[in-house]
Amino acid sequence: MRPTDQQRDGSNIFLTATILLANLDYSGLLDYALKALIGGAIWFGCKITADHISRHKQKKS
Repeated sequence: MRPTDQQRDGSNIFLTATILLANLDYSGLLDYALKALIGGAIWFGCKITADHISRHKQKKS
C-alpha cells in the first residue's frame, strides 16, 4: 500500500519541524514568551486607554 500525497506531505512537515525544533533553547523560549505576553498586555492596555480618551474627546466636541 503506497502512501498518498497528503500523507507524504504531512510526514515531510513533521520531519522538518522535528529537525528545526531539535536545537531549540526551551528555557530561553519560555522567557521570551513571558516577556512577549507582558509586553502585549501593556500595549493592549495603552491602546484601550487611548481609544477611551479619543472617544471621550469626541463626545465633548
